[in-house]
Amino acid sequence: MLPSLSALIQRKKSRQTLAVLTAYDYPTARLLDEAGVDLLLVGDSLGMVVLGLPDTTGVTMDMMVHHIAAVRRGVTRAPIIGDLPAHSYDTPEQALANARRLVEAGADAVKLEGGTAFIPQVRAIIEAGIPFVGHIGMLPQSVREEGGYKKKGKTPEQADRLIADALALDETGAIAMVLESIVPEVAAEITRQVRASTIGIGAGTGTDGQVLVTHDLLGSFPWFRPPFAKARADLAAETRRAVSEYIAECQK
Repeated sequence: MLPSLSALIQRKKSRQTLAVLTAYDYPTARLLDEAGVDLLLVGDSLGMVVLGLPDTTGVTMDMMVHHIAAVRRGVTRAPIIGDLPAHSYDTPEQALANARRLVEAGADAVKLEGGTAFIPQVRAIIEAGIPFVGHIGMLPQSVREEGGYKKKGKTPEQADRLIADALALDETGAIAMVLESIVPEVAAEITRQVRASTIGIGAGTGTDGQVLVTHDLLGSFPWFRPPFAKARADLAAETRRAVSEYIAECQK
């Protein structure tokens, strides 16, 4: 395990919030790495913000391998987490084989969506010596079955299930877990109960870290932006301005 990954436990103890961003290509990954981001996630969100798919369910292993390899070429410091896409971990054997593919492409750790139901897959990955990151709460790969993106943990029953999922992942050996679109109080309680670092997205500020899709942070995907994502630039407007100036100059 990379020293920076093994140091996550100490970061949790020191309460120094982790800054995590997504990357899908060489130049973005290099810029984020040079800027000092703690962790990089090559997420299957690339299906939407890079490939124009309606959701993440159409992302394949070949796509993930392609983008992880590109990110790896740009990174010298930050650990890279690679997403296992939908239906690439239906069995423990499949999960391990595909996790190895992501590591061979350049991932330092792998992530899959789900809790207690996927512990056999998680155990197979961890026992093979591959660092593992969990993902609970709103699961984008299940959006079609659930009929949309819904906040999790609103009822005591939902909260109990989320805590059970988190504890199961923690006990199995996850080094971190993404808490997506979870009621902040529940996300904070999970953070208190697990040893792993929690990385929130739309889950309040009571987690050990935060992750954003870089396109949302930079304002480079203007057609949709989650309500919790604060854009700190407007690259879409700058791109349109630069292109308009170029076209005008060409047409003189």
